[in-house]
Amino acid sequence: MKWEDLKRSSNIEDLRSRGSSGRMGFGGGRGVNLLIPIIRMLMGTNIGRIILVIGIGAYFMGFNPLALLDQSGSTRGETHAVSSLEEEKSVEFVSAVLGQTEEVWNRIYAQSGEKYTEPKLVLFRGSVQSGCGFADAQVGPFYCSADQKVYLDLSFFDELSNRHNAPGDFAQAYVIAHEIGHHVQNLRGTLDKAHRVQQSALGKTKANATQVKVELQADCYAGIWAYHTQKTRAILEEGDIQEALNAASQIGDDTLQKQAQGYVVPDAFTHGTSAQRMEWFNRGYEKGTLEACNTGV
Repeated sequence: MKWEDLKRSSNIEDLRSRGSSGRMGFGGGRGVNLLIPIIRMLMGTNIGRIILVIGIGAYFMGFNPLALLDQSGSTRGETHAVSSLEEEKSVEFVSAVLGQTEEVWNRIYAQSGEKYTEPKLVLFRGSVQSGCGFADAQVGPFYCSADQKVYLDLSFFDELSNRHNAPGDFAQAYVIAHEIGHHVQNLRGTLDKAHRVQQSALGKTKANATQVKVELQADCYAGIWAYHTQKTRAILEEGDIQEALNAASQIGDDTLQKQAQGYVVPDAFTHGTSAQRMEWFNRGYEKGTLEACNTGV
């Protein structure tokens, strides 16, 4: 995927620096664990208490005493620098893909005389408080209709590649475009309609079936984005569409259930089978129209 020259979005909210552990610390769990017995030892003598007071004073003046406890040398710092560079490249990628979704959906909406409201994309690390409540990174990327924001922990891309065996930058782009698809559904009133159907449903099976239709339509909208992006920007490289189709397949409900429990429970599906997810993405990519994405929701 040739994304480097794409326009970057200005709708990124970066909350990664806020952390996610929910506990206070100076420099990570290792340093704190080492510090506790040292404090106890210092408190036992007059000299120790003086040293402790000096250390606390130094901390509040900007020097972290825990740095002295880390004897791992420069390797750790170099590794952190490398990982930071890789992560910042991912941020650039996300911004480029988001910018391209804005270009595509603004154009589609303008063609029908409507205005597209661009969503925000929130980058977080570990956990986040959204307009839809508290969420952990384990839930994966998600869209919150209450605040019209997409939430993404960049570690999901590693999980997508390693755990789900779906590597590639266009696989990642597909995931982002899918979440933006939910935003389009929200603007079109589809999500509200689906929620009403789910609330009136007798039993979980019908509610799940409605959710599957919602997710498959978002896959189709991701395909629409790919269609128009290729038409106007020609960014696709050999194998890109296959990366998206592979990602859709690897995160199909039947595939995930087989991996987790060895068997499939169709009534528990919430996103659709691997075959369905590939089919609807491909339909959007081949047709490029909203009308092609009628999943019955």
